[in-house]
Amino acid sequence: MEPKRGLRWWPAGLILGLAAVIVIWIRTQGEWSFQERNIGTLSTVMGVVLLLFVWWLALSRAPWRLRVAVAGMVIGMIAVTTALFRFQGVSGDLRPILNTRWSSRRTSQSANPSRDNATRAQIIHGGDFPQFLGPDRNAQLARPILKLDWIATPPTIVWRHAIGAGWSGWAIVSARAFTQEQEGENECSTCYDLHTGQRLWTHAEPVHYANALAGEGPRCTPTVASNRVVTLGATGVLDCLDLATGNQLWSRNIVDDAHSKVPEWGFAGSPLVYDGKVIVSAGGAAERSLLAYDLTSGGLLWHAGNRRTSYGSPFLATLSGVRQVLAFNSRYITSHDAGSGHVLWEYQWGRGEPQVAVPVVVASNQVLFSSGYGIGSELLEIQSGPEGRLSATQVWRSLKMKAKFASLVQREGFLYGLDDGVLACLDLKDGSQRWKEGRYGHGQGLLVGDVFLLMAENGELVLLQLSPQAPKELHRFRVFNAKTWNPIALSGELLLARNDQEAACVRLPIEPSSAQPSGAP
Repeated sequence: MEPKRGLRWWPAGLILGLAAVIVIWIRTQGEWSFQERNIGTLSTVMGVVLLLFVWWLALSRAPWRLRVAVAGMVIGMIAVTTALFRFQGVSGDLRPILNTRWSSRRTSQSANPSRDNATRAQIIHGGDFPQFLGPDRNAQLARPILKLDWIATPPTIVWRHAIGAGWSGWAIVSARAFTQEQEGENECSTCYDLHTGQRLWTHAEPVHYANALAGEGPRCTPTVASNRVVTLGATGVLDCLDLATGNQLWSRNIVDDAHSKVPEWGFAGSPLVYDGKVIVSAGGAAERSLLAYDLTSGGLLWHAGNRRTSYGSPFLATLSGVRQVLAFNSRYITSHDAGSGHVLWEYQWGRGEPQVAVPVVVASNQVLFSSGYGIGSELLEIQSGPEGRLSATQVWRSLKMKAKFASLVQREGFLYGLDDGVLACLDLKDGSQRWKEGRYGHGQGLLVGDVFLLMAENGELVLLQLSPQAPKELHRFRVFNAKTWNPIALSGELLLARNDQEAACVRLPIEPSSAQPSGAP
């Protein structure tokens, strides 16, 4: 009679041991981005679970009744977890976010926004914030002057209400606030009263973008020019609306015009408006990468370039004396003549990873670009050559600043921003890192005067003083309790913030004498 053999444990031990070594190696790869390390760790864990399941059923020597019973328990636990929780996307570092299925998601406007006229009369008015990242599209405002003691004079919530899904930011003009949001199967451009939160008008398009990882709804921020509001939806619908009423003045589909396709995560480049032209990055080939429309009629004025679009917004800059539009495309930076769209220069970039952050103009002939996903930052010098041709050459490259979602800001020769979710400072002379500390996740910030307002990914508003020596965190103020990726906007003492669930207006303590236009030099 053959002796009874015990459980065969060594395959399980080998699997777990190898997995531990792999995970430790992944987590110690300092040059990898957080998301790369998280993806590697998650993939390893999933592989381990699958291998252990195969070991238990096929190689463990356990009695078949026990094998089937344990396998049934595991499958049952997975089924119960699936029944109780739903996948709600990922964090900026690609960590899964789960919510209970009985927790409801608010998608309609609150019925009771503030209508306090007395409070409204006391609000200190500021300048307009007419587009993505402010008047100059660079996430920097000269005013107002913020008070630094939030204990003596804390911020207050003026209004708060639920909002449709989307990662759009805010544009603010004449006490009206504009954003984009998803409501059911309609992608909506919406206008709110800045002081009360009351919705004034809505324009709906019957389109719906959704992605399990990236979420649903529009990604671009409206651009306001004169009496018009220009919006670009996630699927490529470009609308020009009347500021006062929301009536549609004209509409185009940039996918059709460019013979392109919707990017994997949806169109995210906010429209650029200048000289009566609306500029959008559409990503078509055959000279249809960048499109220019007439602001008045919607007619196509010109099209140029051949590069596939990424997620950055077109940026207007003057470099080496030439006014140009910079497009942060997939695998390439492309510069276009601001008048004709003609390609002035190109520079190869990255490996096809998403590009989001806007360029930072450092000097009259220098501009900086930065990406996440382990790519880093490069300072480029734009030089004029024979027959006036322009070219870009690298001044320096650094892996110490990797801007994934949020754009970077410069001050007095130093670059500040989120390096893969951790606040960092680089010296613009050579790209050396001065410091890196303070994990705030993939949020969004504004440099206001000499202080930095940062909306952290966890929904906290953080007030910081930045210097080449070290950051100084002054205060935190809780605004939301959920993932917050949307850009913030500031007009006077009123800060507008939102995520894919809620919108809020925060009244910040400021010096009354600083109540001048926010974009004033």
